[in-house]
Amino acid sequence: MADASTYTKDFPVSWDELHRNGKALAWKLLDKGPLENGKWKGIIGITRGGLVPACIVARELEVLNVETLCISSYDVKDQSETKVLKRPAAVDADGNGDGEGWLVVDDLVDTGKTFEIAREMYPKAHFSCIFTKPKGEKLADTFVTAFSQDTWVHFPWDLENQYATPLARK
Repeated sequence: MADASTYTKDFPVSWDELHRNGKALAWKLLDKGPLENGKWKGIIGITRGGLVPACIVARELEVLNVETLCISSYDVKDQSETKVLKRPAAVDADGNGDGEGWLVVDDLVDTGKTFEIAREMYPKAHFSCIFTKPKGEKLADTFVTAFSQDTWVHFPWDLENQYATPLARK
């Protein structure tokens, strides 16, 4: 289990960077869907971090069916027990509970625990994220950028504008 002391680097991500990387993820996924003309049946955004990237990808790929998979695994920087809080209804309701034709989107695959759970639930889905780390990278079918395991990625919804200590003083 990771705790705050295992992170020695910080990487803040701005809204603009997140949007640009979300669009880059969509470019990688364009025309890769299993349906006619490379389309996807729908997108499953993993809450909460995957919601914004899922919206960006859905817009860029013109996917209208967007569901959520609610998995809890973090308490600030400490990874806690992973729990499924809500399954996407449409994926199971259409008789295709294995995720075939669906695109799973998250912001980051860190240790891979969230994607492991989601892959057990939807083994035929395509798993994508904006950022990966070495422990979880093999679980992502498509991603944009890789970080070292000791980097804490600060997403824009967790940030406020304030003084930043120079790297040399840390």
